[in-house]
Amino acid sequence: MRKTTLALAGLTLALGAAPVVTLAADPNAASAEEVVIKVHEAVQYLNDKGLAGFSDFNNNKDARWVWKDSYVFVYSCRDNVMIAHPLRPDLVGKPILHMKDDKDHPLFQDMCKAGAGKDGGWVEYWWPKPGEGKASRKISYVHSAEVSFKPDIQVAAGIYDDKLTPQELSKITEQSVAPKKSVP
Repeated sequence: MRKTTLALAGLTLALGAAPVVTLAADPNAASAEEVVIKVHEAVQYLNDKGLAGFSDFNNNKDARWVWKDSYVFVYSCRDNVMIAHPLRPDLVGKPILHMKDDKDHPLFQDMCKAGAGKDGGWVEYWWPKPGEGKASRKISYVHSAEVSFKPDIQVAAGIYDDKLTPQELSKITEQSVAPKKSVP
């Protein structure tokens, strides 16, 4: 089907007609639902593996924590340090709390606040997409994880989106993690 779509798009352009724009989401972009699921999987993984699990998030070839245009990263608010980042190993071990995005916003201060809540939260900031130099609007879902008696560990992943608000994303999160009612 993809070849047919590409062929039709090429034919449309060759004939000089306006291309048809689809409203489907970019298949290479992570969805909010995927981000929430991955963050919850990562929290559970670290709860199970303990401190030894941190290194698994630094492996950028591990498809489990890196997918589409998103990835899971891990940090400590109390220790003010990036613990794991699969695409930016230069950030691992570095202080985070004074780190600012491209709009001079202290992003990790907001992340630490949002992630401290029982259900986590969403934080908006400006960060380059993987493989790009220019920053784009990113909204990350952050959640705390207790790892080997370290209750201040937080896990995050995000989406690059120009329209969704953190409030709208919170509703999506509630729907994604709400227990499904089974019919007996």
